[in-house]
Parts: sequence; structure tokens; C-alpha cells
Amino acid sequence: MKILLADDNPEVRSALRLLLEQEPIQAMVMEVTDTQSLLAQLSETCPTVVLLDWELPRLHNSDFLMKVRNCCPETRVIALSSKFEARQAARAAGVDAFISKAEPPEQILSTLCSFLPEQRSE
Repeated sequence: MKILLADDNPEVRSALRLLLEQEPIQAMVMEVTDTQSLLAQLSETCPTVVLLDWELPRLHNSDFLMKVRNCCPETRVIALSSKFEARQAARAAGVDAFISKAEPPEQILSTLCSFLPEQRSE
């Protein structure tokens, strides 16, 4: 499975990556810092989940979600924001979930894992 971290803040990306690395999730984690790279990576890899900074510069959220649904209909988008009031706008735009960046790591991981296919032990 593939997880795409899209955030322009290196501390946020680093914290999310560290959180994912501490869990028994077998995933390729990719990172992008801007909208152009996000769209390119999306069309190239069709990730399982996009963890999307809802305030990513130059991101037109509803247009982006339509592109995701057209290009990779199975990809789930989880919006991240430090602004609690962004929750309503993100949900109205059609994200699959919303996570406040202030949530404890366990909550972030729980929400993310609910959108990942179950891992099978061999």
C-alpha cells in the first residue's frame, strides 16, 4: 500500500513519517511539499491514502478532490489542519476524513488505519 504525505511543513511530515514507521504498517510512504508535486505524484502512483494539508498553498481543494476521484477512485483523502474550523469545509468538499493536527498521535493513526486495507501475516 502507498501513503502520500502532502504538507509544506517539514516538521509535520517528519512527525507523520515517524508515527507511521513506529507501527506495523507495511507501506511505502511518499512525501510532497507543494500542489504541483502532489498532482504529479497522485497521477503517477495512485496512493491508497493521501494525508492532505488542507491549507497547502495553491491547492483548490474541491478541484483537487475531483481530480483524485477521476484519476484514482480508490484513493482515500484525509484532510489535516491546525484550524478546527476547516473541518466543515473539508467535509463539505468531500474528503473521506478530517484530522486536526492537534489530535494525539494515537487518534491520527487510528483514523489513518481505518482507511488502509488489512495487513495479512504470511
